[in-house]
Amino acid sequence: MQTLSNMELHTLSRRDFLKLSASGALGFVLAEMGLGSALAAPPTSQGRIVFSGVPLMDAPSFNAKELMKFGIDVAVPLQGEVLGDEGYGNPFNTTWYQIENGYAYSGWIHPVETLYQKPVYDIRAEGRLGEVCVPFSITRLDPTVSARKGYRIYYGSVHWVKKIVVTREEKSIWYEIYDSELQTSYYVPHYDMRIIPDEELTPLSPNVPNADKLIAVDLATQMVTAFEGTTMVFSSRCSSGGKGTRTPKGEFSTYHKGPSIHMTNQDEEGVENYYHLPGVPWTSFFTSEGNAFHGTYWHNDYGRPRSHGCVNLASPDAKWLYRWTNPVVPLGEDYLHQPGSGTRVQIV
Repeated sequence: MQTLSNMELHTLSRRDFLKLSASGALGFVLAEMGLGSALAAPPTSQGRIVFSGVPLMDAPSFNAKELMKFGIDVAVPLQGEVLGDEGYGNPFNTTWYQIENGYAYSGWIHPVETLYQKPVYDIRAEGRLGEVCVPFSITRLDPTVSARKGYRIYYGSVHWVKKIVVTREEKSIWYEIYDSELQTSYYVPHYDMRIIPDEELTPLSPNVPNADKLIAVDLATQMVTAFEGTTMVFSSRCSSGGKGTRTPKGEFSTYHKGPSIHMTNQDEEGVENYYHLPGVPWTSFFTSEGNAFHGTYWHNDYGRPRSHGCVNLASPDAKWLYRWTNPVVPLGEDYLHQPGSGTRVQIV
């Protein structure tokens, strides 16, 4: 998310934003304000390679000399970011990460950290939300290191922790997480997951009337912008639906939400590319077909359409919108459906 100065907030009103969007000049004005350049998530200490074969080049260009290829899920040190070639099909992202003696395109690297945690024993009966705080963690079907492996869960994904389990024989501590889509429990080493404090889930701008809140999505520039009255309070690059799965245009509202959703298309007929995405964080649905704003851990290529109809955001940005929009999901609830409620969404 871009942090906006007071001058910037008052320079571009909601009316200005909508006029510029309709005229096609929005991208130019955002660039003048410092918001139209590459908005890949800022570099952290590490990056996870999101697919096998990502090249490391000797310069920030796809035409440079290739030094090597990375394997999937390898965590690499990020030493900085530079501007280089724009991504394939993404004119808004020209950010490359410097890695040792070379450069790799940022859209193919998920910024991550390795932040091992101490155990939290205060797990309520209804459960608590846990966020993966390492590049990835391999779950187990039982709380032992020798148990059969479950699926991998990735940095920034969010899961329901149902209880904490201490295995005395191994002297190990595990969180039991529950996947409601698969109706299966998995076990995660406690040090790989951060229990999210309740204060991180409180609503943002609760005193602003919901009628004064608006989320504007501009598909041409792949921008999500939030307004309180006429003041812009949030702006971020996104990835909307790609060819064949386009994000719908029109007026909507965020009337059903959940902090952790297992997204899959396995039940859809005629689908060739199946996906299973457990723990998709901070999901604010705006249609009954499942279109939503949500965090994304499987790419970092914001600025070009590439989703299955949702509006992909970096997880911190999705969390901000989740906390800012109505309805407010009570602590301990995994999903809230309130037709007729929600914060307004305009997609053009």
